[in-house]
Amino acid sequence: MSPSDTLRPPLPPFDRAGAVLKVRLAEDGWNSRNPEQVAQAYTEDSQWRNRAEFPHGRAQIVDFLAGKWRREHEYRLIKELWAHDGERIAVRFAYEWRNEAGQWFRSYGNENWEFAADGLMRRRYACINDLAIREDERLFHWPLGRRPDDHPGLSELGL
Repeated sequence: MSPSDTLRPPLPPFDRAGAVLKVRLAEDGWNSRNPEQVAQAYTEDSQWRNRAEFPHGRAQIVDFLAGKWRREHEYRLIKELWAHDGERIAVRFAYEWRNEAGQWFRSYGNENWEFAADGLMRRRYACINDLAIREDERLFHWPLGRRPDDHPGLSELGL
């Protein structure tokens, strides 16, 4: 752990409760749509694969996220634990957003995460597919920001 990094609990190895909490904390961070804040959850040299983009390190992650949220308006995300083992967590997710032209999308995907001992994510591999939806097909209606605790998750929504 470098002097500039702090512990980001829960720490690996993850039990089920720790993995569920880590997933929710990641969801909350991404729903903030704050690239600088989100990037603090990753190691300085974190490696990503996000679709066909390969950000490496926090500076590139900030740039990637800033561009993402300039294009993806009304962004709302739900993540759900799929599996965990030691320092790794697998997640499935869906998020809804609209583009500049007003077309709504639901993006579905899976992520594989690997964590350093300090709880920062050192690897993130994401596979994502976009589905165009009508506005009346949207399922994520909470105010922008953190998903309320009483809002259904992916399984409850049948996703």
